[in-house]
Amino acid sequence: MTAQSVNGVIQVANPAALADAVGQQATGEWFTIDQDRIAAFADATEDHQWIHLDAERAAAGPFGTTIAHGFLTLSLLPRLTGELIEVGDVAMAVNYGLDKVRFLTPVPAGARIRATTEITGAEHTAQGVRLAATVTIEIEGAGKPALVAESLALYVPEH
Repeated sequence: MTAQSVNGVIQVANPAALADAVGQQATGEWFTIDQDRIAAFADATEDHQWIHLDAERAAAGPFGTTIAHGFLTLSLLPRLTGELIEVGDVAMAVNYGLDKVRFLTPVPAGARIRATTEITGAEHTAQGVRLAATVTIEIEGAGKPALVAESLALYVPEH
């Protein structure tokens, strides 16, 4: 078998073997989204909307607390999924883009989130193997995920 799941991590010997991993999934560790991170993201993106930063106003608002920016949650995909797939004999792996992103539930400040990645496709290209995966970001204790994204990455073989 060229693709296997070991301790919750999808492992393949090389980029060509990614096709054998289609249908496999892995779930990462919990990660806390604290107010300091939300504030830093607001500064970096200059998105200072009150629902992200004004705790008093947000307490009386639609979510009952400040919430993370949807794009903050999305920007954490590499952090949340980076250790879920291990590919051997890779010169580099690069973000190839997103086909679809849906923000389903706001992430409250202080909440813990984690990613589940399911490999949905592996296409051989002239540069390497383009991997497609559905990534679901779960909020601890919530009934619906924070977001679902169709993520693409290109795995370039060493040789």
